[in-house]
Amino acid sequence: MIASAVVNQQLLEYLNTGILLLDVDLSVIYMNPAAEVLLQVSGRQGLGEHFYDLAWESEEDKTALQGSISTGYTFTKRETEVVLHNTQSITVDYSVSPIVHPESHTPCLLIEIQGRDRLMRISREEQIISKQETTRELVRGMAHEIKNPLGGIRGAAQLLSRALPDASLDEYTNIIIEEADRLRDLVDRLLGSHQLPKQEATNIHEVIERVCQLIEVDQLGDVKIIRDYDPSIPEFISDKSQLIQAILNLCRNAVQAMIEAGIENPTLSLRTRTKSQFTIGHQRHRLVAHISITDNGPGIPDNLKENLFYPMVSGRAEGTGLGLSIAQSLINQHEGIIEYESEAGRTQFSIFLPLKHS
Repeated sequence: MIASAVVNQQLLEYLNTGILLLDVDLSVIYMNPAAEVLLQVSGRQGLGEHFYDLAWESEEDKTALQGSISTGYTFTKRETEVVLHNTQSITVDYSVSPIVHPESHTPCLLIEIQGRDRLMRISREEQIISKQETTRELVRGMAHEIKNPLGGIRGAAQLLSRALPDASLDEYTNIIIEEADRLRDLVDRLLGSHQLPKQEATNIHEVIERVCQLIEVDQLGDVKIIRDYDPSIPEFISDKSQLIQAILNLCRNAVQAMIEAGIENPTLSLRTRTKSQFTIGHQRHRLVAHISITDNGPGIPDNLKENLFYPMVSGRAEGTGLGLSIAQSLINQHEGIIEYESEAGRTQFSIFLPLKHS
């Protein structure tokens, strides 16, 4: 049975893939709802507009579209960044097929377009979570191997100190003991807290305000803190102290980076919002809290970006490289994740936390 025009129209309306039809001048003569959502424009506004007024890529690609009509050449592009009419950039896959309009019998282009940003973000999150789990297991194994001989070294130094005939030699055994203790503390920090999470009703804004108080007390310079809160975010079950530690680590890193870089008018912005039907790794959550921490510092060096959440990775000469690793681990324990975007003059860390109730 051949489907009617009404059925064909309804099928196009239900597709998740964006469908656009362009005339020979590359003006839009049809777009389905999926294309409206992806290009962030209503069908009424988009019809009659030049395609590249809605989604600009480059002059070269504009020429490729025009050439496709004249040559009948079909092509596909993957993970291409386009700039929308509202200046927002998105990443898409799209296929271009020259066809003949079924009614006017004139040449036109059929464009199938799919957004890639969400899939790329999910893939990136899965890699972050996988790396974090692998690193955690590696660190645990190494930590136990390190702590065992450290205990022996410390005990031997204590026995040696008692057997030495000259008390002035205690200085050397004390150095051994102190350094063994320092390494033990470092290993304990790598392993994280040994205490079970304390689950309680948590107001995320109380957590952030506590962090702001701590930052204002210990900051080394005059850093302006901007708050932009969504008061509608409900309470959720979490370990409040762990969240404070995670957010504090991110904020301290930002403040230290701005001060050490000598940034004029250093600013730290803390913003909260909610996102519905949000996927973290493999799991989809009905509602999550989005906490963004943004600074106007120098940005993260390119050589650190891929391994930023690994322990012992730091862009500061005096940094231990544990702050971000611990923060990611604490947020992961709440089934959340930390992501970041960074360029010179703007770095933003985003925490996504499922809003779970008791």
